[in-house]
Amino acid sequence: MMSSSNECGTVFIVDDDASVLKGISRIVRLAGYEAVTHTSAEEFLHQAKPSSPSPCCLVVDLTMPGMGGLDLQQRLIDTGTNCPVIFMSGNGSIPATVQAMKRGAVTFLSKPFDHDDLLQAISEALGKQMSVENQSRRVIEIRQRIRNLTDREKEVMGWVISGMLNKQIAARMGIVEKTVKVHRARVMGKMQTQSVAELTRLCADAEFPPNR
Repeated sequence: MMSSSNECGTVFIVDDDASVLKGISRIVRLAGYEAVTHTSAEEFLHQAKPSSPSPCCLVVDLTMPGMGGLDLQQRLIDTGTNCPVIFMSGNGSIPATVQAMKRGAVTFLSKPFDHDDLLQAISEALGKQMSVENQSRRVIEIRQRIRNLTDREKEVMGWVISGMLNKQIAARMGIVEKTVKVHRARVMGKMQTQSVAELTRLCADAEFPPNR
């Protein structure tokens, strides 16, 4: 059993049933996660801070007084909050399940559910959130490399990832091929890439378009 630590991840639990909150939070804490409970979606939105550095996920009841689970999920999407959602319900309908999954829910647990199923879903959700955060950091780093390029180097890079050869780029830009090679070498160095294929992937991730 892991010791409880918010470094392992924070699990926000939202349900209007106090006994459910107590039971799930106990399972979560025994598994080594931090459990934060809320009795309503409104309370969660008012008090929770799911954008903290610690990985997090949300375990939420589908049907509650006031704002339901689906509405809460949509609110997180609208605000750009990266906190994967696990739904639970004692009487979830198929349309609601489909809607939740289309919006990116990790899974849908029918009450009563097995403890292992819950912990597996939490593990998957936290892994998903960390993957998204890592990709976000990677894109930020790539865009910083692009900002370090001169305008000329960016132009050359745009032609390189479009598939043009050095002599074709030289003709397009009205410069000699030797100069293109110099710019190209600087681009590869600043972008920390070893091949055109790698450079093309980085540019695609950072939404830097090829020249046309």
